[in-house]
Amino acid sequence: MNDYLLDTCTFLWLTLKPEKLSATARDICENPGNTLLLSAVSVWEIEVKYRLGKLTLKMDPPAFIRTYRPQHFIEALPFREEEALHHGTLPFHHKDPFDRMLICQAIEHGFTLLTPDPKITAYAALVVW
Repeated sequence: MNDYLLDTCTFLWLTLKPEKLSATARDICENPGNTLLLSAVSVWEIEVKYRLGKLTLKMDPPAFIRTYRPQHFIEALPFREEEALHHGTLPFHHKDPFDRMLICQAIEHGFTLLTPDPKITAYAALVVW
C-alpha cells in the first residue's frame, strides 16, 4: 500500500505505549500491506536520549531496537548523503535536528511521515497522524 516513515516518538509509542497512538496511526501500523520504516536517525535519537537520561528503557537501545523493530515488522532505513544535503535547503520552521533529518528522508523518498508533531506539517513532506 504505502511506505510510512515513523517519527521517533511514534516508534516508541508503538512499542511502549500504544494507547498514545491515534486511531489512524494504529490502523496504519497494523495493516500488513503498509511498509513501516525506522530511520537510523531515530535509532541515533533514541541512543542519545537514553544516554542523557531523558529516555528510560527496560533494555539498552541496541537490544531495544533489535527486539521491537522486527517484532512490529519495521524495516531499517539508513541515512544517506543526499538526505543530509537536502537538510540545508529546509526552512527553519522546526529546530529539532532529528526531526529535520526525518523530514529530509520523507521528502527525498516520497515517504509519508507518521508523526503527531504539528510543526512538521509546515514542510513539503507528506504527514499523517
